[in-house]
Amino acid sequence: MLARAIEAVGISTVLLTMMPFLAEASGTPRIVGIEFPFGHTVGHAHDREEQLAVIRGALRALSEARQPNKVIDLPFEWPDFDRWKRAWHPPEPAPIIAFLREQARRQAEARHAEKDHASQ
Repeated sequence: MLARAIEAVGISTVLLTMMPFLAEASGTPRIVGIEFPFGHTVGHAHDREEQLAVIRGALRALSEARQPNKVIDLPFEWPDFDRWKRAWHPPEPAPIIAFLREQARRQAEARHAEKDHASQ
């Protein structure tokens, strides 16, 4: 919502997130998805080159995304992500998280269906 308010006054924004489907459901103007762990959005601590590469990818998305609600996934991979995820996340999401995910998924699908229908 903050991104939409900033955009309303003429400043372009891009959101770098591990949960692009939630950002898409909320109508964020430009979204960059990255498969990194929570708390490590731009990469490993003290890894300047990795962090700069992620930031450059987000800035590139900012300049290339021409349509609202555009999702661009960055190609970076976290080493041993599955092991990290098992150690960090509970086996099942909390009920509120599961509910929000499902709501966001449905909203994103509805928006995609509307866009497809409008383009035909």
